[in-house]
Amino acid sequence: MALLVEKTSNGREYKVKDMSLADFGRMEIELAEVEMPGLISCRTEFGPSQPFKATKITGSLHMTIQTAVLIETLTALGAEVRWCSCNIFSTQDHAAAAIARDSASVFAWKGETLQEYWWCTERALDWGPDGGPDLIVDDGGDTTLLIHEGVKAEQVFEKTGQFPDPSSSDNAEFQIVLGIIRDGLKTDPKKYHKMKDRLVGVSEETTTGVKRLYQMQANGTLLFPAINVNDSVTKSKVPNSCLLPPLFHILRVFTLCYMVLCCAIAVR
Repeated sequence: MALLVEKTSNGREYKVKDMSLADFGRMEIELAEVEMPGLISCRTEFGPSQPFKATKITGSLHMTIQTAVLIETLTALGAEVRWCSCNIFSTQDHAAAAIARDSASVFAWKGETLQEYWWCTERALDWGPDGGPDLIVDDGGDTTLLIHEGVKAEQVFEKTGQFPDPSSSDNAEFQIVLGIIRDGLKTDPKKYHKMKDRLVGVSEETTTGVKRLYQMQANGTLLFPAINVNDSVTKSKVPNSCLLPPLFHILRVFTLCYMVLCCAIAVR
């Protein structure tokens, strides 16, 4: 797939597999809303006050029908949203198409290559020259990693003029990350510093991602506040211990919405 950003008729950016699937996606989103009353209640209770008004939220989380309900809850509360998937195989293309058409910028499709995956992650973080998002909903820590590695590379570039060298790593995926950061340095040598300075915080819901955040906090390299969603009651007591995929995803997106809402209220 050619890695070119497309735009809807109203100018919203996106990249999905097939926009003709949007009607099918919308039908399934409406069905899912019936099974996710917590998020719908958030819209009813907090929609009038618009706690996310003018808030820019980047998400890196499985682009599924259930996540679509989360995204549209965030937009119903006033947020601007850019989204990618945290997994190259988990996107439901009809869900991505419906959200791209109706609600938010989406960069995701099922079966991404690693190069495409990191391109989508970068696009989800790209809010233009004024910096990145105010809040990040992360699953696995890849957006958090990209910002931290970007800031590190920009610091080296400022001191030495040296670009990151993808061949310096024997990890094929990290080579892609370094290549993306290198190319970004050529156009904006403060791109990731701007993101870091604007960010209020990130929510992280995986065990691995949370452990990495605690390590960064311990060694003093964590650049912004983080909320540990993984150990919240609705996440740890059910999804982490029970093999219930539908309930797992409904609970995780409700937990994420609640945590992000708390961030917004704190900011206001």
